[in-house]
Amino acid sequence: MLINGKLSSPKKVFSYLGFCYLIGTVALYLLRLVLGTLIGKYWPQLLENMSFNLILSTVMVYAFAMPLILLLASGMEKDVVERHKMSAGQFALAFLICYALIYVSNLIGNMITLFIGILKGSAVQNGLIGIVTDGSPLVNFVAMVVIAPIVEEYVFRKVIVDRTVRYGQGIAIVTSGLMFGLFHGNLNQFAYAVVLGMFFAFLYVKTGNLKITIAMHAIVNFLGSIAAGQLMKMLDFDQLLEAASDQELMMQYFTNHIGAMIFFGLYMLLLFAAVITGFVLFIIAIVKKRFVLEPGREPLPRGTGFSTLMLNPGMMLFCVVYIVLIVWQLLS
Repeated sequence: MLINGKLSSPKKVFSYLGFCYLIGTVALYLLRLVLGTLIGKYWPQLLENMSFNLILSTVMVYAFAMPLILLLASGMEKDVVERHKMSAGQFALAFLICYALIYVSNLIGNMITLFIGILKGSAVQNGLIGIVTDGSPLVNFVAMVVIAPIVEEYVFRKVIVDRTVRYGQGIAIVTSGLMFGLFHGNLNQFAYAVVLGMFFAFLYVKTGNLKITIAMHAIVNFLGSIAAGQLMKMLDFDQLLEAASDQELMMQYFTNHIGAMIFFGLYMLLLFAAVITGFVLFIIAIVKKRFVLEPGREPLPRGTGFSTLMLNPGMMLFCVVYIVLIVWQLLS
């Protein structure tokens, strides 16, 4: 129970935080159910439009669920994270490390979902692909590159870190990353979102500047949604698959898409160069101990981090709900 913004123990802090995000989740899915049922009954054609679905989802998540979470968590005690400057060069190096971590974690996530798809006999659906390829680039840009980074960084970085960093930067980073990853509600995105969330939380606890993580989040979303989506449209993978069994059609495909193929080749070279550079920088940072984390003003006793974070009603229920949602997505 909150008393003047304070909770009596660390476990109650994490439990209350878990309940805040759980209530926001339940409210979001109830709203989705109600609106989805009404629209499906009276305007079913709208649900076939990717841009409409993205606009609807954006409004429900960022104008309803997340403001509700902010309201519920507003009374909790919070710390002010000390601000430190970050140069443009440091930002660029951090982005390369970030991109390398995302690439590998996304690859691992795709391999896991591919294996699960083989076991169940059908591919695991990734709704994000349909949105980035079939949706309006303008709608995608506003929702994914402008709105999502600003709101998500505030809700999953500032709110969570400010309320948990007093127990140590490490547990604040893990909490932020885990809850951010689970909130995506599917394994395709969870694998890289949890890594992304932890890295952004690390940047926030070290700089105290949310603008840095918002900017990096926006760049990541732009490359992963707008740029990747336009590239996939240029390559026209459906036509490529149709031409795969016919040599003449294949030659015709390459003739018609020569510009896109050259652009794709350059894109892949830059991507691999960025990933390799990022990993080299990541290893150097580890060797030079650049990821040292401070204990906080109320450090937890050694060996109690997991039990404090996870073994409480709010956080356990939050995790269980999202694990069920992720399993449901995998099996549907």
